[in-house]
Amino acid sequence: MRLLLVEDDALLGAQTQQALNGAGYACDWLQEGIEASIQGVLEPYDLAILDLGLPGKPGLEVLAEWRAQSCRMPVIVLTARSSWQEKVEAFNLGADDYVTKPFQLEELLARIGAVHKRTVGVVAGALVVADLKLDEQTQTIWQGETAHALTGTEFRLLRYLMLHPGRIFSKTELTEHVYAYDADKDSNVIEVYINRLRHKIGAERIQTKRGQGYVFAGVVA
Repeated sequence: MRLLLVEDDALLGAQTQQALNGAGYACDWLQEGIEASIQGVLEPYDLAILDLGLPGKPGLEVLAEWRAQSCRMPVIVLTARSSWQEKVEAFNLGADDYVTKPFQLEELLARIGAVHKRTVGVVAGALVVADLKLDEQTQTIWQGETAHALTGTEFRLLRYLMLHPGRIFSKTELTEHVYAYDADKDSNVIEVYINRLRHKIGAERIQTKRGQGYVFAGVVA
C-alpha cells in the first residue's frame, strides 16, 4: 500500500515517514503544497496524509484541487490547528479523517488502516479473507493455526491483494502500489514475491490470469 505524506516540518516528516515505512507502507514524503497538488494526481497513491500549514500552497487548497480533478484517494488531514470550523471545511472539501498535532504515531497508523479498509469495503479490524488472517502488527500471515513470517515486500504485496480479493492486477499496477516513488521498480521482481507468497499460503491463493495479471482468490474450491 503506497502513501503520500505531505508535511513541511523536517523532523516530524522524517520521523513519520520512517514509522510508516516500518509499519509496512511504501511512503513518499513531500514538504511543499504545489508539488503535492501535482504529484497527488499523477501518482497512484492509496491514501494521503496532508498537513494544512504548507509553504507554496495551503493544504486545504491542495485538497480542493485534488477533488476538483476527480482524485479519489482517501485523505487524512494532519494539522496543529484545532478549530472546529477548519475541521468542517476540510470534511466539506472531501477529507476522510482529521488528526490534530501533537499525535501518537499509533493513532495515525490506526486511522490509516481504518480509513483505507472503509474505502475498499473491508470491515475494520484484523484483515481476514477465508482462513487467512494477516497480523499487521507483526507482519505475519496466519492460515488456521500455522503462522508464516513475511518480509517487508511480501507483507505489502499480500496486504494489498487481500484488501482487493477477486480483482485482477497487472505486474505494473502491483509495482506502483508496493514500492515508493524513488524505489528501484522492476515489475519482473513481482513474480519472485508472488511465488514466495504462493509457497507460504498455497499456490491456488494467487492465480495467474494469462495476459492480464494476478488475482487473489478469497475462497478456494
